[in-house]
Amino acid sequence: MLLGHEKVSFLHLPTPLEYLPTVSRELGIELYIKRDDLTNLGVGGNKLRKLEYLLKDAQDQGATMLLTLGGAQTNHGRLTAAVAAKFGMKCAIVCVDDYPGELSANLLLDRLMGAEVILKKDDGRPESVQFDEVAASVKARYEAQGEKVYSIPVGGSNDLGILGYYECAQEITAQAKEMGITDATLYAAVGSIGTYMGLFCGLREEKSPLGLVGVAISPFLDAKEKRIVDYFGSVKKKYGLTCNAVRADFHIEKDYTRGAYNNPCKEVRDAVCYMARKEGIILDPCYTGKAFAGILDMVREGKIQKGAKVIFLHTGGLPGIYTKHHRVEFEKELIDGVTILD
Repeated sequence: MLLGHEKVSFLHLPTPLEYLPTVSRELGIELYIKRDDLTNLGVGGNKLRKLEYLLKDAQDQGATMLLTLGGAQTNHGRLTAAVAAKFGMKCAIVCVDDYPGELSANLLLDRLMGAEVILKKDDGRPESVQFDEVAASVKARYEAQGEKVYSIPVGGSNDLGILGYYECAQEITAQAKEMGITDATLYAAVGSIGTYMGLFCGLREEKSPLGLVGVAISPFLDAKEKRIVDYFGSVKKKYGLTCNAVRADFHIEKDYTRGAYNNPCKEVRDAVCYMARKEGIILDPCYTGKAFAGILDMVREGKIQKGAKVIFLHTGGLPGIYTKHHRVEFEKELIDGVTILD
């Protein structure tokens, strides 16, 4: 139980916190990685921590079905499908996105786990309006069939969803203390802000000595600037937090987005290859690869100083490598290492 809220405990926690010796030596820092990619459903990833709390709320409301939102290759959608399958519920994922031309990566996994995926081509109106329209239609269709539908926002990023990473903040703090790295700074990719907000609140409210830096993986524009402050205010009020924060307290690095969300980018592919070849750990090209590429830049630029202790949160997303627009670019760069014999 955390902050008075129960969850359904289906994860094998704590996830490991590992030292990366080769990358640390080459970068001149102490680099550790929090392996939330190793959570145990649907290929794993960070959204499962949120879903432990969201599932409990859904069950308490008598829901028979989970409905969520995202892009065509949403990691959160995949993991929502996994949780629904595990607990005998139906699942639908509403996406404002084009069909990528093939059933691959998360789309394939969604269908393997029995979720319906509804792809709505972007018509240029605000994305939130399009999501609301399609989700309302899908919800009404399933309710007419007798289902009780529980709706989950993009990324599971609402006030309840943050509890998963509030708890993770406590977990990382305990692990860091045991490893003697309480002066470390935790770096995490920032998308829909829920994971970052849970970490921020957990570290701050529990008076953890760890620092926190978010690395934006898409342009952090005015709407997100407003949302991060409003989000904290809502969470603080809901749970009666004693800590305070203004916008300047949320350290978000905004210079490493590479221009857009989930865009193919050589620097990110290079970072993914570097981690794979030095430590045998696979990052994804949308979130963790982009955040790690940002960390590499920050080391080169001196924003992360030599000798610094860095904890990098690996939030999963492995199937992203198998999306067509990333896979094709990786093949162009890596095919020369494949020897084909007659």
